[in-house]
Amino acid sequence: MWWFMQGLCFLPVFLVVWSSTTFILSYIIAVFRRDVDVLFPYISDTAANPPESCLFGLMTFVSACAGTATIYARFKYVEKLSEETRVVSPCLNRTTLVLGMLSCLGICVVATFQETAVMVVHGLGALLFFVSGVLYLILQCVVSYSAYPYGSSMIVCRVRLAVAVIASLALFPTVVCAFFVKQTDLHRDTRGKDYPFHVASAVCEWIVAFSFVCFFLTYIDDFKRFRLSVRTTLES
Repeated sequence: MWWFMQGLCFLPVFLVVWSSTTFILSYIIAVFRRDVDVLFPYISDTAANPPESCLFGLMTFVSACAGTATIYARFKYVEKLSEETRVVSPCLNRTTLVLGMLSCLGICVVATFQETAVMVVHGLGALLFFVSGVLYLILQCVVSYSAYPYGSSMIVCRVRLAVAVIASLALFPTVVCAFFVKQTDLHRDTRGKDYPFHVASAVCEWIVAFSFVCFFLTYIDDFKRFRLSVRTTLES
């Protein structure tokens, strides 16, 4: 049996590959069409105009669905693990589930409401995605260390911690510097006083986004160990 056919490990693999392709493909199309600058565009800038906005919206919706399935599967795995070992608090596990679902909702809002159409809603969706997503990573690190050695190895726990730290450090300039960016044009004036803030915010935004996506790669080994099934019962 191929490794990606073991258990449910195809879920995080698909999520990471599909989501990364979404970001990169929309960037390539936007640059090719000269809709954005080659250097330091926001992720949202690369999906502001059609056809890349249409492709980004469709692919991001699929990513959100895959993310929801992966996050729920992780929740059920930890729940089952805790039934036998009681190493992870059920309240903590449920909190991570809620935060994960909120992050998926946030990315759906970002993809549905382009920044050039409904900026306020788009911004709120991005904030929801980044904040809840980073909190999800942090709490998953807590879950991982709490479940050790019954869950993941110490190496995996440390990798998750490193990714969560990177995402957390990048989140602050992503949000704060964005408030100082006044330019709304997709082609930024490099001589503008707010351009350094834009660069810092945009670079950190890409770092947070890919940190969140790549974090799910650490789920592969865990997801090889279990499967989920649906039980159907008929009520008389």
